[in-house]
Amino acid sequence: MSAEVTPAANAQASQPQAGSLKSGSLGVVDIVFFVVAAAAPLAVVAGAAPLAFMLGGIGAPGAYVFSGIVYILCAAGLTALARHIRSAGAFYAFIGNGLGRPAGAGAALVALSSYALICFGFFGFFGFYAQSAVRDLTGLDVHWSVYALIAAVVVAVLGYRRITIGARLLGILMGAEVLILVVLAVAVLVTEGTTNFSAEPFAPKNVFNPTSGSMFVLALGAFLGFESTAIYSEEAKQPARTVPRATYFAVAFLALFYGFVTWIASAAYGVDGLVKVTTSDSFQSLYFTMIDSYVGHWAKTAMDVLMVTSIFAATLAFHNATSRYLFALGRDGVMPARFARTNPRFDSPSNASVAVSIGSVIAIAVTVLLGGDPYMHLLLWTNGVGIVGVVLLQLVCMIAVLRYFAKDRRGHGVFRVYIAPALGAVGLAAGLWLMLSNFELLTGLTGWVNALLLAPMIVLAAIGVVWAVRLRRRDPAKYTRIGQGTEAIEVVGELGDD
Repeated sequence: MSAEVTPAANAQASQPQAGSLKSGSLGVVDIVFFVVAAAAPLAVVAGAAPLAFMLGGIGAPGAYVFSGIVYILCAAGLTALARHIRSAGAFYAFIGNGLGRPAGAGAALVALSSYALICFGFFGFFGFYAQSAVRDLTGLDVHWSVYALIAAVVVAVLGYRRITIGARLLGILMGAEVLILVVLAVAVLVTEGTTNFSAEPFAPKNVFNPTSGSMFVLALGAFLGFESTAIYSEEAKQPARTVPRATYFAVAFLALFYGFVTWIASAAYGVDGLVKVTTSDSFQSLYFTMIDSYVGHWAKTAMDVLMVTSIFAATLAFHNATSRYLFALGRDGVMPARFARTNPRFDSPSNASVAVSIGSVIAIAVTVLLGGDPYMHLLLWTNGVGIVGVVLLQLVCMIAVLRYFAKDRRGHGVFRVYIAPALGAVGLAAGLWLMLSNFELLTGLTGWVNALLLAPMIVLAAIGVVWAVRLRRRDPAKYTRIGQGTEAIEVVGELGDD
């Protein structure tokens, strides 16, 4: 059966109200900034790509492009669903409408936890690189937690205020980190010419090989946050056009950019030279060494600084995404209603943003008190679990797309709502299997501890499903609010309903 749900807020849709985000404040470019900033292109290229080369060989550029193709297929179905469901809860709302509210409630807790863990972990990432950069540049060695807490304060202020301020800052930071990599690429091409040009990094035999599983963990993770375009649908200008355009542009840009800049390493060293460098003990400094050699020491210094700002930009983007998930869950009754209150001046999810900031500070403090490492513990443990959680949600969301449009394509083409989501689901399923089978790469741990880290996600999903099923009997009115978003929507018949 289907149920029509019309939020009471629609009656006053033309008037600003408590619990509403600032509509019409973000354009395509603004949303693209959030998505690309969350992906942290410089951190991916300079920080993760050398490890991808070392683990999977010279096929890393092809792995990034292939991963981008998978996510473009996913984007087709995701943006089609976003035309009918506007919610800052994105995955949670999509899954709730496609697979039923109990599934949506389970997804809600997994989504909130996954984004929060990634956000918290990035403060450790920031503190680690900030400490290293400042020490190398000035000789001053300050504990990583000082930088992490400073970042937490700045993110808290930006997250509390109007979102366009954060969008402008992210645009500047993202532009700078992309520019430094473009400068490196141009310098390599001008210096080496076509001497080392090779298509081997894109050859299927090098992309899909017995060791590529661990490489795809990093390649798929490089697109983390692509779905956050839908999170900002309530604040977008003309969301029916803005969200799809921003999603396609962001994913296509990242796929081409990652593929090109990682291929540049083979143009600099040659295929054989690249293999030699990336299997040496100094593989992690690949891009810093390249820019020092081809552009100059000043550029290496700039890259050191921009590495820190890249991580900061990603941290801010994940803070914004997490706070909007919490806001949506508070509005729909899954979390306490206090989180759905917005700032009357900025129309921002201020209460949710403050809660996420408090959680970030607690995560930093606990790591310090337990003597943990900002990279090996705060970053890898939280992001390992969070990335798996998000990829799982992406996969379930593709299944929700297929079911939502199963009987009625609602004017969309067959490829967009059937073929593309199905292919995307296959790609994500393969990626999830690779992540789980190589999970120790994400956490730095081995054995049963990895299963222990992932177990809470399964428990949270089960709690959400059971809570929603019980709520359906106890409070039907509250139950219908799960996943409702900001507009009248049609929920596909609940799984398990008569």
